[in-house]
Amino acid sequence: MADENKVFDVEIITPDRVFFTGTATMIEFNTAAGELGVYARHIPLTTVLAPGVVTIHKQGEENIIAAVHSGFAEILPEKVTLLAEIAEWPNEIDKARAEAAKARAEERLANRTEAIDVKRAEFALRKALVRIDIAR
Repeated sequence: MADENKVFDVEIITPDRVFFTGTATMIEFNTAAGELGVYARHIPLTTVLAPGVVTIHKQGEENIIAAVHSGFAEILPEKVTLLAEIAEWPNEIDKARAEAAKARAEERLANRTEAIDVKRAEFALRKALVRIDIAR
């Protein structure tokens, strides 16, 4: 297989910007059903994104990483598009703020009351953990 057959287009779009556009040999990201790795010529698929690290593998270059917090992924044989609610580069993340969000979410989950929205607290915790992980 020629090298050009291993490369596909990647686009990550948020409501406020085109976050990334380029090519890749592989992309990894989290979905509601688990982790997914995609190579060129993947079967068409649409799936729900879950908070997690996106890793874009570039041929002969260092991997590109970003945090993505929910949305949708459209996978076509020649292109992967992530429509994300939020996407962040590691240098855009305020680690102290993410640590504080983690502590708040853990506190809510540890001291549950009927007034606490558990799903929302769990989602906030996952987002904070992703931000902390990528900010290292």
